[in-house]
Amino acid sequence: MMKMLPHMTVVVPCDCNQTKAATIAIADFQGPVYLRFGRPVVPNFTPADQPFEIGKALVLSPGTDVSIFACGHLVWEALEAGKMLYQQGINAEIINVATIKPLDAKTILESATKTGCVVSAEEHQIFGGLGESIAGLLSRHKPVPMEFVGVQDTFGESGTPEGLMEKYGYRIVTGK
Repeated sequence: MMKMLPHMTVVVPCDCNQTKAATIAIADFQGPVYLRFGRPVVPNFTPADQPFEIGKALVLSPGTDVSIFACGHLVWEALEAGKMLYQQGINAEIINVATIKPLDAKTILESATKTGCVVSAEEHQIFGGLGESIAGLLSRHKPVPMEFVGVQDTFGESGTPEGLMEKYGYRIVTGK
């Protein structure tokens, strides 16, 4: 919903280090910003000294077969899924899209052009979030097959982060 507000910037960092960097960047930013983060504990996998650039997606793992665009704590799940896919002979490009609005169109289009297919992964409704933003961009500039990992048009529930990840199908990696 926040993405729909005019001039609203929407940031969804992936770990504690990126949350700290995003908070510092937001403090210097002119205009309204919505900072969203989840409750699940994920490893700190971004460098502690990496500056946060609003509107810039980061390629975390280059690939050639499929582009996986993720935000929030699903970036970690996407990295883990990339390892599993690699063992099956699929080279996934994993991209951390920590800014949902404004979207980094250049990075997204370059990756989709290279791989020819896309998956979005977010801890959010599939309507109105990262996936829908990417789908809109791709439909206008580079139509490719796309799949969505996210809440499938249902109300959220209370529970442990781990239980909710299982319930809504966010657990990309089995055994967790």
